[in-house]
Amino acid sequence: MNRDERLNTLLEMVGRRDRIEVEETAKELRVSPATIRRDLDHLAGRQLLIRTRGGAVRSSVAYDLSLRYGAGNHAEEKRRIGEVAAQLVRRGMVVGLNGGTTTTEVGRALAVRPEFNESTTVPALTVVTNALNIAHELAVRQCIKIVTTGGVAGTGTFELTGPLATPVLREVRLDLAFIGVDALDAARGLYHGQEADAEVTRLLASQAREVVAVADSTKLGAFAFARVCATTDVQMLITDTAATPTQIAAFETEGVQVLLA
Repeated sequence: MNRDERLNTLLEMVGRRDRIEVEETAKELRVSPATIRRDLDHLAGRQLLIRTRGGAVRSSVAYDLSLRYGAGNHAEEKRRIGEVAAQLVRRGMVVGLNGGTTTTEVGRALAVRPEFNESTTVPALTVVTNALNIAHELAVRQCIKIVTTGGVAGTGTFELTGPLATPVLREVRLDLAFIGVDALDAARGLYHGQEADAEVTRLLASQAREVVAVADSTKLGAFAFARVCATTDVQMLITDTAATPTQIAAFETEGVQVLLA
């Protein structure tokens, strides 16, 4: 278990149990107590938990801690996917991002691109999103124009959904839409676990000239409840190198270009 995985595991543990102890946690994760203390101090410094004598307790933060910290599971793969995705974006583009841990990494990669931080009289980039966290992280970039949808924030997430989210999306056109989903299957299409998320993502994708699915390889061949769109509605898939040749070939057969990060 690397450090990012351990930090996210600690957040999940304190979220489930409300309180964790250094000695017990060190034994459970098979690391030294000193390592756990350093990790807890780091997370406390980011206000993700509260340090106590001998351990830590859950903070009063009312949203998903692992999402706030980073990319949750498969963090490194999602970071690489985000960097590859950001390379597809050019100055002056209008880009759509739905919510999720992988699209959050796309947003972060865009934020550090030098060409999107050069001061001009017009925005270097316009980002349309229904994700509050993505909008928040990019809003400090003066050269990036942020457009957010309306909607109701889901419990424990940053995503705005519902009928108030759709009017804005119907009025815009996008050069690129980067969409994260819960499951992708070359034959069945792209899916979300919740129908409200699927509705917003479907509309976002329909307004784009090119749709790029961003998903780590564990999502390939998985099952989820609500259909977003057909595989043929997506022009490109960016996933990680753990994707099998059979999985890649299945998407390519459907006309989807596959990039590995």
